[in-house]
Amino acid sequence: MPVLPKTQTARRNAIRKLLGRGPAATQGTVVDALLAAGFEATQSSVSRDLKEIGALKTAAGYALQDTALRSDDEMAQVGKMLRDLKPAGPNLLVITTATGAAQRVALALDRCDWPEIVGNLGGDDTVFTATRNASGQRALIARIGHSALGH
Repeated sequence: MPVLPKTQTARRNAIRKLLGRGPAATQGTVVDALLAAGFEATQSSVSRDLKEIGALKTAAGYALQDTALRSDDEMAQVGKMLRDLKPAGPNLLVITTATGAAQRVALALDRCDWPEIVGNLGGDDTVFTATRNASGQRALIARIGHSALGH
């Protein structure tokens, strides 16, 4: 039975309100809160909703994106999640992160809007960052080192 758009919108608004009070440890926590509030919810529907509203999986759990952070501040916040930076050819930087942190790091890099970056792809503990050229890659390594690692 398809979910009515009105119901889906109301459920997503309820998730935003829930996450506005603080991170939710797991998707199951979100499901339980929604069921308690009278919404129909399953882990798969919550997973889709979290993705649709742009929620992030952080060390503390699922949270809403904070768009008010400046790029340097955001990179400084994700700095502790970084483990290693390695060039892979002249246009690709492989960034290893703490387990589960790669998407958060990729998002922080996306928000920086640095001209050296063509795009980012975050997995679980690895981010692939494409750069325009080799000099852009070197500049990006220096920027990340300065902004995120505090060097």
